[in-house]
Amino acid sequence: MHLFSLIGGVGHHQGAWRRPNSRAEGAMTLDYYSDIAALAERGKIDALLMADGLSVNGPRLASASFPHVEPMTMLSALAARTSRIGLVGSVSTTFSEPYNVARQFATLDHISAGRAAWNIVTSGHGELNFGDAPLPSHSNRYERADEYLEVVSALWDSWESDAIVLDRANGVYADAAKVHRINHVGKHFKVEGPLNVPRSPQGRPVLVQAGSSGTGRTFAAKHAEVVFTAQQTLAGCQDFYSDIKARVRAEGRDPEKVKVFPGVHPLVGSTEAEALRMEDELRHLIRMDTGMAWLSKQLGGIDISGLDPSKPVPEELLPAVDTVQERRSRYEIFRQLAVEEKYSINRLIEAEVMSAGHLVVVGAPEQIADRFAKWVAEGGADGFMLLPSYLPEGLELIVDGIIPELRRRRLFRSDYTGTTLRDHLGLDPLTGSDRG
Repeated sequence: MHLFSLIGGVGHHQGAWRRPNSRAEGAMTLDYYSDIAALAERGKIDALLMADGLSVNGPRLASASFPHVEPMTMLSALAARTSRIGLVGSVSTTFSEPYNVARQFATLDHISAGRAAWNIVTSGHGELNFGDAPLPSHSNRYERADEYLEVVSALWDSWESDAIVLDRANGVYADAAKVHRINHVGKHFKVEGPLNVPRSPQGRPVLVQAGSSGTGRTFAAKHAEVVFTAQQTLAGCQDFYSDIKARVRAEGRDPEKVKVFPGVHPLVGSTEAEALRMEDELRHLIRMDTGMAWLSKQLGGIDISGLDPSKPVPEELLPAVDTVQERRSRYEIFRQLAVEEKYSINRLIEAEVMSAGHLVVVGAPEQIADRFAKWVAEGGADGFMLLPSYLPEGLELIVDGIIPELRRRRLFRSDYTGTTLRDHLGLDPLTGSDRG
């Protein structure tokens, strides 16, 4: 199986920074992220992913999970301090331009010797920091993203793989006949090209996407090579997995070349009792006022402040799924937990603060390895996106606990066998012949 790890702040539990031994004071430093990257590389994890956010509000200011290190800057620095692990950066197609992003990822792929990947996001907020235009609708954001990918891919392909000739005698750096303008003119973009960065080691950086809505799945089937999802059950994972693979096949692509990773928060201890103690410790670090504000936003912005937190949210207060414009697929999860599972508001707050709707798995390494093995064997996943609740210790427990157990079962690599992220994922490099 494959394993990615999402890193950022001091962990994915919003109260993790309050732990006495957290490294919150240094969580904006290169040394802090270098330590995390070294841990992950020691575990032979496929890649690290850095998420991003383009705004901050009151509830986030109460949590150390809010600082968003700019991903491309930090990943470029980590490229020099690592040698094999993949480096995945999140960049929004709504608040950036394709030429700049194509340059950034091609450059990261060069300086990391072929370990770059782009986590494509369309953003559900941040518009107030980018002028006075309202946030485009969910469908319009994906329409723009689709054209955006067309432009970026053409720019990456604008240099054929053998374009650089380095003919010193005749003073010819590159064969001009193998460097192409793209001359793109579309609804959202007009880009002449070519890119001013030669073709990168992987041909194209790996494309990663995390939308689970219907529109997001269509987009993933067309473009993505790694797809993340948030699911609470094996059945949910199996449905998502089979749907994505069918959509990929319908696009004329090979489903085996598109990897599906559910997000998982593993809370691991040497024993189940130890893991449960840690879960309880983290539960008591939740600030309920902050959690209430975060949950309100997750539920489409409804006001839940006057409701009894020991009871479920009344269904009539919850908006219809197709009216929610921000993080629609995640809203669907919380709506299901509220309506079908009858979660109380307190329990929903815990689900938001602990894992933002991802599955929390608590136990000893053997128990968590059992769950991972079952989901892969029964058609629910090709691997997992690990979201440690606290960093760096939570990742260390994964690397020294869960991963050795997976190796004992011959379910995870004992060493890297290639040098690029495409090598790790079993994806083919894209050469000049792929230019279209």
